[in-house]
Amino acid sequence: MTSALYPTYARADIAFTGGEGPWLFAENGDRYLDFASGVAVLSLGHEHPHLVATLKAAAEKPWHVSNLYRIPQAERLAQRLVDATFADVVFFANSGAEAVECAIKTARKYHAANGAPERYRLITFEGAFHGRTLATIAAGGNPKYLEGFGPPVDGFDQIPFADFDALESAISDETAGVLLEPVQGEGGLRVFPAEFLKKLRALCDARGLLLVLDEVQCGVGRTGKFLACEHAGVAPDIVALAKGLGGGFPIGACLATREAAKGMTLGAHGSTFGGNPLAAAVGGAVLDVVLAEGFLPRVARLGALLRQRLAELNDRYPAIIETVRGEGLMFGVKTRGPNGDFAAAARAEGLLTVLAGDNVVRLLPPLIIDETHIVEAAARLERACVRLATPAKQLGAA
Repeated sequence: MTSALYPTYARADIAFTGGEGPWLFAENGDRYLDFASGVAVLSLGHEHPHLVATLKAAAEKPWHVSNLYRIPQAERLAQRLVDATFADVVFFANSGAEAVECAIKTARKYHAANGAPERYRLITFEGAFHGRTLATIAAGGNPKYLEGFGPPVDGFDQIPFADFDALESAISDETAGVLLEPVQGEGGLRVFPAEFLKKLRALCDARGLLLVLDEVQCGVGRTGKFLACEHAGVAPDIVALAKGLGGGFPIGACLATREAAKGMTLGAHGSTFGGNPLAAAVGGAVLDVVLAEGFLPRVARLGALLRQRLAELNDRYPAIIETVRGEGLMFGVKTRGPNGDFAAAARAEGLLTVLAGDNVVRLLPPLIIDETHIVEAAARLERACVRLATPAKQLGAA
């Protein structure tokens, strides 16, 4: 049967009919431990009772009124994000790409408001992924995402990952700021060192640049801090959030200091659906859980356990696993063979993962997992390694 959907995804032939916590149930009765979380979206897992109750209650009130009127739910959510972070103001969108677009526009408009509209360029890093719009694929710079879409949007200067000398050399009179993911998701779970981020913050301050962070995947508690940049003790000027903020409901947010957002005045930006009552209500329910006392330290403790279990697998199966990297409940397994083979073997053992660049398989479990789920995931990964061990030995012998 030919699908009416665009053929832009290589979908696995599995359809799910239910879920609970970190588990998904396929229509054929198979049960999967979900360490993909819809690509880091399902921060509270499947069918979380508080999210379900909130969505049901919100669905019985106006779903949408547009930003032509006050939206109290969005006002409350914005204030909670401000209270939890460095930010003073928030713009709501519907996705990570839109949040990054807003961040890019905010950075450019800041300099224009300061009388320097020529300062519109952002320095970005190899391996980055910032979304699939024309501007965000240009920011990411990945040739496979740029191919066939005409000349890349101007305004982005890409340099090697965490190369401070290259960063300093790339700054020009047209540079507005620096854009990066503290933990690259699509790029293979590469973590920017804390010292690099501290030096970067100081450099931006010295040169009048804005520090713009894409925490669409690594934010909202994913690394054991609400924002991943908190591990380095660094406060950015602008941050893009999405994915885990809605727990499965589409919502994005651009957070900024009031100074950085000084150019985003009346009419400078907009969104039809962004921050509507339904999305804002669900976002608030996610924060009820993620910002509750003890939740983020628990994520950090579970992340340490997951790191330990993955390191043990790396030690036992060095012919299969090259290295493990990540932070909190956001880890990547760099494989020696094709990462797709590793992910397929894990799926055959009932564990869902996500592919990433640099031959990495991502592990992005819901933040509500417990120790038993990590033990179970490690056991399934070990069985996946056993599945792959014989061909790996034969390859080594050849």
